[in-house]
Amino acid sequence: MTHRMILASSLFLGLVACSTPEFQAERSSCTATWMSNIPPRLEREIYNETRSRQVPTGQTTCVTTGNIVTCNQVMRTEYYTVPAVRTVDRNKPRRDAQIDDCTRRACLARFGNAECKPA
Repeated sequence: MTHRMILASSLFLGLVACSTPEFQAERSSCTATWMSNIPPRLEREIYNETRSRQVPTGQTTCVTTGNIVTCNQVMRTEYYTVPAVRTVDRNKPRRDAQIDDCTRRACLARFGNAECKPA
């Protein structure tokens, strides 16, 4: 799972967790409508995935305790990229925009505010 997907999921869950039950109900209704109007179009794509690994720097640090000397290699983080494949929903940005707009309009019409907060 990419960092962007994790961030988007976290933001969505944060939005839903802080929202009212009325907002969640309107969003759920809009989601159902727009999932059928703009269904997922899943495609596989190749991208460069960034990974990290620990590599020795060539330096060591030693600690003496009594007559015992303990030495450890100093490590650094090295970043590299590898080709990877992921599945993406090409319709998600367009569908999410419609769901957001539908939810906002439904909340405004029903509650007079975009957050669906009852008066």
